[in-house]
Amino acid sequence: MPKIQQISVLALALGFLPLIHAQDVPSVLQTALKVFMPAPVEFPQEEYDGFEIRYNRFVFRPAMFQTEAYIVGFILAYTGIYFIMSYYNTYQAKLWISTQKSVLTPQFSSPGEPEMLMTDGASDMFLFSTGRRNVQSLHTVFTFIPRHDLVQLVFTYGWTLYDLRYTPDNDVTLDFKLGTKGGSQTGVGPSCVWAVVEKDELKNIKTNRWDLTMAKAHDNALVPKTCVVMTEVADVTDALLKNSAAAPLLAAFNDPKIMKYFKSLSVTDLPSFRPTSPIKPDQKERHVILSFKLPSSSSAMHDTTPLVKAVFGFIDALESGKVTLRPETTRKLKTARDELEKELVKDATEEKVKEAEESKRAAKRRAEEERIAKLSAEQQRKIREKEKKRSMKKATTKVRMG
Repeated sequence: MPKIQQISVLALALGFLPLIHAQDVPSVLQTALKVFMPAPVEFPQEEYDGFEIRYNRFVFRPAMFQTEAYIVGFILAYTGIYFIMSYYNTYQAKLWISTQKSVLTPQFSSPGEPEMLMTDGASDMFLFSTGRRNVQSLHTVFTFIPRHDLVQLVFTYGWTLYDLRYTPDNDVTLDFKLGTKGGSQTGVGPSCVWAVVEKDELKNIKTNRWDLTMAKAHDNALVPKTCVVMTEVADVTDALLKNSAAAPLLAAFNDPKIMKYFKSLSVTDLPSFRPTSPIKPDQKERHVILSFKLPSSSSAMHDTTPLVKAVFGFIDALESGKVTLRPETTRKLKTARDELEKELVKDATEEKVKEAEESKRAAKRRAEEERIAKLSAEQQRKIREKEKKRSMKKATTKVRMG
C-alpha cells in the first residue's frame, strides 16, 4: 500500500481514538490496518520429488495440474470425437449415394452427386433429385444416430432403457413427390393413404405421421408376417399389389436380405402433420415415401438396390393408370376426404373465433387500464384493493369446489 494511503488510514483511525477506550486502541488499529493490507502470498513448497521441467527461471511441475489435465483431455477427446463421427456420417451418406448411382442416374436427368449432399448439422443430410416422368422431385433424407455428440448419444441410448421398443438406427428416407393437380405434372394415380409398415416401426410411425392415422392396420397375406398393411379401404391393397407391375415390389418384400433393413413404404395425399386449415385443391400433394435402415457396409448397401428399383416401377404403375379402384372404393375415399375437409374447416373456424375473442378481451383490458391510469392515486388504490378482494374470493371458491 502507498505510504500516503497508509498515513491517511492511520489518521482516520486516530480521529476515532477519543471515542474508544484506551485499552482497545491497539486492537482497533490492528483490525483497521488488516482490512487494507494485501493477503500474504503463498509460494509453492520446495519439497517436490516428481517430474518437472526447468528452463532458466521457468519451472513446470505436471503433478500440480492434474485437474487441468483432465479438463483439457476431455475437451480434446470431445472435439476429436465430434469431427471424426461427423466425417463418418457424411462418408456413409456419400457411400450410399455412390452405391445407388446405377439406379438414380438412369432415372433422373439431375440425380444428384455425392458432392451435392446438403447437411443440417452432423446427423441430418439431404440430396435433391429431379427430372423424371411421373416424379416431380425426390428428396433423399439421411438421419444418423448422433455419435458426434456424447451428450446426445448418452441420452439416445439411455432412452432405450425407458422405451424398450425404441431402437435408434441410421435411416434413409426416399420421399417421391408425384404429380399435383394443376401443377406442371398431373398424376392420374389414386388419392388415398396406404402403407406397408414393419411391425416394430408401427408405434413410431403412428406418432410421427398424422396422415397414417387415417388408415387402419391389419395383416395381409401379400406382405411378410413381420409387416402390416395400413389402408383407409381394404380394396386399395388389392388394387396396388395385385397387378403385374407390383411383382418386383412383392419379390423385394419376400427377400430376407432386404427386409432386415425395411421400415415402411407409404402412398399418401395428406401431409405428415395435421394442417391448421383446409388444403386447397391445387396445393394437394401426393407422395410415395420409402424408409429403411442404412446398412453399414458397401456390400450391404447394394442389397437395398432391388427395393429402390421396385419403387420406381411401383410409381410408374400408379401414375400410368394401371392401378384402378372400384367405383364404390372411390366413393368411400371421397366421403372420407369430405368428412376430413369439414373437420378441418370446423377447427379453423373455431380457432378464428378463439383468436377474435382473445383480441376482444385484450382490447377491453387495454381500455380499462387506460381509464384507470387517468384517475387519481386514491381512486386507483381503491380499484386495486377491490380487484385484490375479488381475486381472493375466486381463489377461495375454487378451493372449496375442489
